[in-house]
Amino acid sequence: MTSNKKQKKMANIKTTKGIIAILTGGGDVPGLNPAIRAVTIRANREGYKVIGLRRGWAGITELIRDNKADNSNCYQVLTDDIVNKAGRTGGTFLHTSRTRPSHMSNVTVPDHLKDAYSNDMNDLTPEVIKNLEWLGVDYLIPIGGDDTLSYGVHLYKKGVNVVAIPKTMDNDVPGTDYCIGFSTCVTRTIQMTNSLRTSAGSHERFLVLEVFGRYAGFTAMLPTMAGASNRCVIPEYEFDIDLLTRLLVEDRNHNPSKYSVVLVSEGAMFKGGEMIYADCEKDAYGHAKLGGIGDLVSAKLKDISPKYNDGKTINVINQKLGYMVRGGDPDALDSIVPMAYGNLALDLILKGVHGRIVVLKNGRYDNVPIDVVTSSKKVVKVSDYYNTERLRPYYHSFEMKPFLLVASDN
Repeated sequence: MTSNKKQKKMANIKTTKGIIAILTGGGDVPGLNPAIRAVTIRANREGYKVIGLRRGWAGITELIRDNKADNSNCYQVLTDDIVNKAGRTGGTFLHTSRTRPSHMSNVTVPDHLKDAYSNDMNDLTPEVIKNLEWLGVDYLIPIGGDDTLSYGVHLYKKGVNVVAIPKTMDNDVPGTDYCIGFSTCVTRTIQMTNSLRTSAGSHERFLVLEVFGRYAGFTAMLPTMAGASNRCVIPEYEFDIDLLTRLLVEDRNHNPSKYSVVLVSEGAMFKGGEMIYADCEKDAYGHAKLGGIGDLVSAKLKDISPKYNDGKTINVINQKLGYMVRGGDPDALDSIVPMAYGNLALDLILKGVHGRIVVLKNGRYDNVPIDVVTSSKKVVKVSDYYNTERLRPYYHSFEMKPFLLVASDN
């Protein structure tokens, strides 16, 4: 954006150094508010003004370029007082959505744009760019997973100054060992698994817990490595339910309390099968909602269990952890890392650098080109980390591995 354009398009927001806009998209995770706080506090002290774009990409898409329009649902000016109060909490006070401006159906096109965009599918990117210029935005900081950030890459290629921050509890954004939200997810998974052990042990049952992880099994692998479960099944490897049943019966029989535990990634698949979807409706990025693999695994474990348990059926406690691991306050890592990521983003902006995503790599903070988000995939490398015969992680060769072990790129 040229300075002349900004002078013509700028709304009522004036600043000496410039304007930074920040947004959060996709699923909520603990750690988003600390990241917003870090960006805002540092930026304000450096002489910038910060705008919080509301509801992910939706706010900047729906904005009306008219000083008389009420755009309070689209953006707000962020102050130290606002972010200090929110920075201790989970979720995102800017709210979020799965809006994809480059692929908007005629139903989702904002009312004031329907005359200009009336196709079945519409690309509103030109409006997004004009809206950013009208606000006088110099730098845009999207915080999100690969879906949210893929549109950030798209804007960067269109000339917008983008610096990205990775967020997803699946920890599957390429280029970084760590995404905001992952530690709290793993921490809660371990805590809740341990809480449910008492019921599993009391009734001598299998404990089946479905966890997040559409394409990557990190949220099942790390808690299992920490001892939360006996086995885990992940999206990267189609598992044999007969083998899983036999292993869990063996685990149960070797446990004095007579129970065993398996973590099931939501994207896990039976051998020769497909992902299990909660419904057929797809979001703006083409993803149908996953859910139900834990129910199927539980039913099959119960049916097959007599084969390996002297003809006796073993009952199952089945729980989908879901939003229980993404709600509430961030843990220590998801309070510290977002603070560092926010300041890393400001370091880049102060140098006039953009088109980057801030990352953690081998225990060190860094930044890499933003197009890594769309140029590769980050999943568990089965040959290195997952024992397909035992359906659990390998427990060897930890020397010189990243801090979170299997959380590195392949």
